[in-house]
Amino acid sequence: MPLNVAVREGFLAEAHIASLAVEAGEGRAPLTVPVWYDYRPGGDIRFLTDGDSIKARLIAKAGRFSMLVQRVSPTYRYVSVEGPIVRSGPTTLEDLTRISARYLPPDAVSGYVQGSDLNVLVTFVMRPERWLSADLGALG
Repeated sequence: MPLNVAVREGFLAEAHIASLAVEAGEGRAPLTVPVWYDYRPGGDIRFLTDGDSIKARLIAKAGRFSMLVQRVSPTYRYVSVEGPIVRSGPTTLEDLTRISARYLPPDAVSGYVQGSDLNVLVTFVMRPERWLSADLGALG
């Protein structure tokens, strides 16, 4: 059963590992990789990556990407979202700290952030345009 807007946005706002997909070129399947991300209901999606990565180059070229988050228990639920890049640029300490804090224990965030090289990271911001979602436990 499809999720309503509030439920799908709330689910996306939880700290899931996302599968990011971006066009990889003619004759190739999309590049699909796991990423940490940040999202607040009604807002844009942001994630960061190494600016020299294949992922970063393909996203910059395509100008858009899609992202899937899912849960397998207690019922299978997913949210898929696609949209254009509305902003990209050097990752700030605030970006790195906020995204890291979603996935790491509080006592590990500072060490992770201090061990990261902000000079190589880029943050991409995507505006959600198309959504697909379902909770298969809500069937019949």
